[in-house]
Amino acid sequence: MFKHMIEKLRANPQRLVFTEGWDPRILEAASRLKREKILEPILLGDPARVRAAAGQYGFSIDGIEILDPARDPDMDAKVALMLALRKGKMDEAACRAALRENNYFGTMLVRLGYADGLLGGATYSTADTVRPALQIVKTKPGHRIVSSCFILHRVTLRGEETYAMADCAINLNPSEDDLAEIAEATVVTARIFGIDPKVALLSYSTKGSGKGETVDKVRGAAEKLAARHPDFPVDGELQFDAAFAPEVGRQKAPGSPVAGWANTFIFPDIDAGNIGYKLAQRLGGFEAYGPILQGLNAPINDLSRGCSAQEVYKMAIITASVK
Repeated sequence: MFKHMIEKLRANPQRLVFTEGWDPRILEAASRLKREKILEPILLGDPARVRAAAGQYGFSIDGIEILDPARDPDMDAKVALMLALRKGKMDEAACRAALRENNYFGTMLVRLGYADGLLGGATYSTADTVRPALQIVKTKPGHRIVSSCFILHRVTLRGEETYAMADCAINLNPSEDDLAEIAEATVVTARIFGIDPKVALLSYSTKGSGKGETVDKVRGAAEKLAARHPDFPVDGELQFDAAFAPEVGRQKAPGSPVAGWANTFIFPDIDAGNIGYKLAQRLGGFEAYGPILQGLNAPINDLSRGCSAQEVYKMAIITASVK
């Protein structure tokens, strides 16, 4: 799955900021990415601490740029820009204090075009990655919200399987319009991973078998999507078995353009999404890549605090590839 991404990145190297430059998982991944000429890492942190950690763990970071917010010669200009972006919501002192933190400083590097994207979260929370992005980079034109997508991938004797699932990490209880926007963003992400999207908006109901506000919300979002996007098949509300299994889809939703063949799944809320992707990961033996943040004006992604160096490596490639 990563081969074509790596080939493209080697032909057009991206500069990617890592907010926790001293973390051994980040150092291992950054060293490998640099050595394999996939992208140009930028490590944030005190240079002495970063180099000491690299030496302690035996990772070469020769040729990798290390930047320290505490020693930035252009901090005044960055503070002035952030002050303007916040439009009175933060004063100069608050902006300066924020930009001394690696998550804010790294996001500002992306805003200024010094870096192409950012990967953080090895020690930060998801909120600590998303908040600076919303305040400094902001959302893409036409997007009201930021959402997330997980790519689920496994290889079996029958070949490769790849699915997109959203939103599993950001929006707690999305509205009908939010669900439609999440689906639109997820279609874009799915196509980057070679998925020809067949979109199912999931529910505990299939075509009126159940009733309630959430069923109406999912059905309404599916109708809006179908009206706006003749370029991909979409249907809902569908139970997961009707969306995934051809024999169930034929029985529960005959004539559906999606039922039984869906590969892009939109969950009604974060409870269902988070539980759903983890069930696929743990019981189905899928690799789960994400959360991939969607709707931002630049590629910025969040790591799990329990991530491995291999996961950092793969999420760095994904981040640099998703525009």
